Amino acid sequence: MSERKPLLVIAAGGTGGHMFPAQALAELMLRRGWRVKLSTDARGARYVGGFPHTVEIEKVASATFARGGVLAKALVPFRIGAGIVSMALRMLRDKPDVVVGFGGYPSIPALSAATLLRLPRMIHEQNGVLGRVNQIFASRVDRVACGTWPTTLPEGVEGVHVGNPVRGAVKERAAAPYIPPGLYPMSILVIGGSQGARILSDVVPPAIASLPMEAIQLLRISHQARDEDGERVAAFYEEHAISADVQPFFTDIPNRMSEAQLVISRSGASSVADISVIGRPSILVPYAVAAGDHQTVNAQGLTDAGAAIRIPESKLTVEAMSQAILSILDTPEGAEMMTRAALSVAKPDAAEELAQMVEELVKGAGNEGSGT
Repeated sequence: MSERKPLLVIAAGGTGGHMFPAQALAELMLRRGWRVKLSTDARGARYVGGFPHTVEIEKVASATFARGGVLAKALVPFRIGAGIVSMALRMLRDKPDVVVGFGGYPSIPALSAATLLRLPRMIHEQNGVLGRVNQIFASRVDRVACGTWPTTLPEGVEGVHVGNPVRGAVKERAAAPYIPPGLYPMSILVIGGSQGARILSDVVPPAIASLPMEAIQLLRISHQARDEDGERVAAFYEEHAISADVQPFFTDIPNRMSEAQLVISRSGASSVADISVIGRPSILVPYAVAAGDHQTVNAQGLTDAGAAIRIPESKLTVEAMSQAILSILDTPEGAEMMTRAALSVAKPDAAEELAQMVEELVKGAGNEGSGT
């Protein structure tokens, strides 16, 4: 009879910001001989396309008080309760060796069930400010791994800085050779996170259109825009004779980023990690209403290193964006320095450090169980 493989249950959902680092850990743990299950809800299941096919996807009922009407909010505790019972029964049938939560309300059922069953458990927080769900569980888990440092943690809770795990496709392009701006075709990648970013769709196209014509003729834009914005963004670029590929979601962001001279982005934790690991100059526009203003905190490392220009939403105008773009495209040496600065704050081995924490937690639990 073959030896039982250890089982990791990953709990994550909501957005790509939670799912991408979860995917990175899943890829690595499978290579280390583990079985991996992903616990998420219907919304989180939209982001599982990149997960290895051997990861078992467990959809579980969950809910949030942040959306829906009065009736929907009244049903939230019942939906979450049903999800917790469902996960506890599944864990009793197939006991995980460890449960790791990556935030988002779909991680509540699995982490709650693991707490009830006293299973080894930990959380990974991508941002410099704990998300709501991770705030709840920070003092109820065995370890807290942090993607951004420093991370604001509740009193008495210690965190370990591991960085934000990046997917295999990103790591393959770590420190990809950079071609600085010059008098040849150049690429700009515009990304707004998995939720898209209307403000970037409003400001970036006219900012590019106001650049000198000799620069515009050399540019190729990859612009990620929400479904409802895509048509007008594509039409604007076409009207101004700007070569652009506009899509709601790019499945090949690592490839496009490695080919880009400049990245214009929100400062979600995963985007910041990808930009750092691949190493590209960036213009970052933190999402103004992000909880605890965590996107401003996320951008701090790249900004302090001189790798990024950060523009707060309150100061984001077409002129400010156009100036920032030009300041990078007009100074090839400066752009190369920004690339090196981005690499200097990268944590390309974050997934390995997180995997090591997972395995050490399991070993520790085994020792406690044997009375050693």
